[in-house]
Amino acid sequence: MPRKPFVPAAALAVAAALTAGLASCSGDSSPDGDAADAKGGGTATSSQAAEPGRYQTLPEACGLPSRSVIRGMLPGDGQALSSADAKKIYGGQADITYDTDRRVGCHWTRETTAGTRHLSLDIQRVVSYDSTVSDDDKAQGIYDKKELAAQIPSGGDGSPSPATPSPSASKPKDKGEGPVTNGAADKSVPADKSPSKGTDAKDKSPSDGVGKAPSGSPSQSSDPSADPSGSTAPRVLDDLGDAAFLNDKLVTADSGVHRDVTVVFRTSNVIVQLTYDQWSTDKSMLPDSQELQDKARSLATELSDSLSE
Repeated sequence: MPRKPFVPAAALAVAAALTAGLASCSGDSSPDGDAADAKGGGTATSSQAAEPGRYQTLPEACGLPSRSVIRGMLPGDGQALSSADAKKIYGGQADITYDTDRRVGCHWTRETTAGTRHLSLDIQRVVSYDSTVSDDDKAQGIYDKKELAAQIPSGGDGSPSPATPSPSASKPKDKGEGPVTNGAADKSVPADKSPSKGTDAKDKSPSDGVGKAPSGSPSQSSDPSADPSGSTAPRVLDDLGDAAFLNDKLVTADSGVHRDVTVVFRTSNVIVQLTYDQWSTDKSMLPDSQELQDKARSLATELSDSLSE
């Protein structure tokens, strides 16, 4: 009877191991690949960068406002200008910047016999280098700091800011300026000298010069901050860009008086600030708040529309 061939046990073990290995590789290759693709896709989704801003460049600042608006903001005193002077005044002077794609500016000045008017324009393009913060959000943070520094009342209702006390509350008067009237009786005034006793009402009338503001100082109607409910008070503007505010300050000085109107607004990742002021050498002639604000807001609206095109 023929004998069966002999196969060593070690050879059988090696063959079995090779068979199992091949089956394992052929059966698991597809699941491993799918798992790797899914992991890579999940990582790409979770690391998505914040949105970039709308603006990648900036326009030339001196050429952005229309010539007619500049003429209206820099009126003369009736004297005709030469072509060279008109070009110099209305053309503006560009600010020196190191990167015109990030910041540009321009300023205009006109002197007359009645005083001087200045207009300055600053345009900043904001770029966020944080992948989790968009350019718009970065610009909004810069705008918020400007609004906070200007102490603009919140909500745009013209109510005074709690963080800005009035001068009479924060700075006590000297003894020579008379008693401070804060709603309570002043104990430093003797009873027989109080206005309610021994003093006629006509003695305190403005016609005698008592209680009048000194010459050149702003009256209640000329200073918008003195009337918080007025339409010319510093306030938030709801109809300009993505966020905007207007500030108005009347400043008196030895050399004269000047009113500064500032409008700041943000559109996407660009922040625009324009400052318009009028100086008067005659302190009795206060610059009109409504006129300066109307002209500043008209220019700001034109700039916002130009940037949105």
